[in-house]
Amino acid sequence: MAKKILIVEDEQALSEAYQIILKKEGYEVEAAYDGQQALKQIKKGDPDLILLDLRMPKMSGIEFLNEYKPAKKHPKVKIIVFSNLDTQNEIDKAYDLGAHKYMLKAWASPKELARFVSNTLEDK
Repeated sequence: MAKKILIVEDEQALSEAYQIILKKEGYEVEAAYDGQQALKQIKKGDPDLILLDLRMPKMSGIEFLNEYKPAKKHPKVKIIVFSNLDTQNEIDKAYDLGAHKYMLKAWASPKELARFVSNTLEDK
């Protein structure tokens, strides 16, 4: 069975590009455009991995992590913070709330993104 990935990204063009890349790698992919929408989608069942932007309207990535509580309630779900935001304070806060890895969007080619996701899913 294919691993399920939820992309939480407010920029629709980027979200669609990530979806195409990850579907080509064989993943089942869903998308949400803000943290509130992501929380609603997750009620149907946890994904294996969440690709999470930090800066979004309605509910930011940090607010999503505060609400979702991955470290306490969803420890098996891997979370990659994937953002152009690179302030160490927010990155540290994301890690404290349960994020597993951080990747700058600007540095990620499609192959690098696919490899990063695959490696994260394989981490125990």
